[in-house]
Amino acid sequence: MKAVIIEEYGGKEKLKEAEVPMPKAEAHQVIVKERATSINPIDWKLREGYLQQMMPWEFPIILGWDVAGEIVEVGSEITNWKIGDRVFARPETTRFGTYAEYTAVDDNLLAYIPENVTYEEAAAAPLAGLTAWQALFDYGKLAEGEKVLIHAGSGGVGTYAIQLAKSKGAFVISTASESNRELLMSLGVDQFIDYKNEDFTELLSDVDVIFDTMGGEVLENSFKVVKPHTGRIISIVGDADKELIENADITFNNIWLEPNGKQLTELAQLMEQGKVKSIIGETYPLTEKGIYDAHAMSETHHAVGKIVIKVGE
Repeated sequence: MKAVIIEEYGGKEKLKEAEVPMPKAEAHQVIVKERATSINPIDWKLREGYLQQMMPWEFPIILGWDVAGEIVEVGSEITNWKIGDRVFARPETTRFGTYAEYTAVDDNLLAYIPENVTYEEAAAAPLAGLTAWQALFDYGKLAEGEKVLIHAGSGGVGTYAIQLAKSKGAFVISTASESNRELLMSLGVDQFIDYKNEDFTELLSDVDVIFDTMGGEVLENSFKVVKPHTGRIISIVGDADKELIENADITFNNIWLEPNGKQLTELAQLMEQGKVKSIIGETYPLTEKGIYDAHAMSETHHAVGKIVIKVGE
């Protein structure tokens, strides 16, 4: 089968199209014929070699950890999925990723794609959507009526976080550039902050939950506006200074996504109901150049919504 692989760490030029062996389904796995996958920052961070200590894999490596497609083979122990099912997933993080025509997925990580959701929309959702879900609900314990600040709301994770927070009945505040105001307001943002011309620390106070996707100064400054004692800050990019956490007397978590088919099924239901939709900024083909261009776009940090890769016809 065709895949886009890396055989060593480095820049985008290390991405190459190759023929690789078809995956084989273990007892509790299915083989998915891919229709779409998507790009996430972990893809190019891993390609650059930043995560090699955490993931000391052999080459070649197929990047990518989102998939949408049809089941074409089921493992010997599987009874609840069948050939032809339209499914999507955030598979386990292995060196056999989803920049490929077929991929193996553990059955407990699968969810059905709703009939009113396209393969591209489904492929955009698993990693980014589950990251937002776990940040806001598992760690943030976001409740109806609470104030939540979502940094970089126009990004892949941010667009899902806004809609999920809104579905919970929260008051949603988000930072982004002015050009994305209309999009974010359409997703349900109650208070928009133009981060280039406005300082969120001067506009906000007593925020119940802050979701940080930026790190650095943005994360540090978030401690100035979080609600003392009961506030929660969740970051997906780094740890915060221990002194800041102690002085604010709040709950802080730096999280790493856990693939979860049950949560993805709940997300799919919200997509079916029209309460959550995938915002797709760019679409590229599964080719060496397509993946190269997709990584280049992701690395700018200015992609709107998700970058999707179409696989086959």
